[in-house]
Amino acid sequence: MNFKDIASVAGKPGLYTVIKPTRSGVILESLDEKKSKLIAGMSMRVSILSDISIYTLTEEGAEPLESVMKKIEAEYQGDTGIEPGSSDAELRAFLKSILPEFDEARVYTSDIKKLNAWYQLIRKAAPEVLQETSEEQKEA
Repeated sequence: MNFKDIASVAGKPGLYTVIKPTRSGVILESLDEKKSKLIAGMSMRVSILSDISIYTLTEEGAEPLESVMKKIEAEYQGDTGIEPGSSDAELRAFLKSILPEFDEARVYTSDIKKLNAWYQLIRKAAPEVLQETSEEQKEA
């Protein structure tokens, strides 16, 4: 499994594994313990994690979610220290430690909470996607 196989559905909590496409949408399975299935039609906004980025002040303008999550894994090894009730300052300090050049005006507190929740969910359900592949290690 990799970031191309994991999706988020607007208005639905959690993350989903893409099972297979259909004529009218896509079949998804939740990443949590329930493993509930969902048929996402064309009217639902489904976002594949490999297509999501975080706004930055760099020349590129954004950092892919995959590389941000791999940085979190390398730095924190699962213990981010972020709780659901963490303050805005704590959340922003957490993201700044991972991605110092993130755009504070366009990245909301709710985005950072979602990033942490998704990271924890992926770490529990599919930890292999957070590991650096041998090709990525050679490039670094």
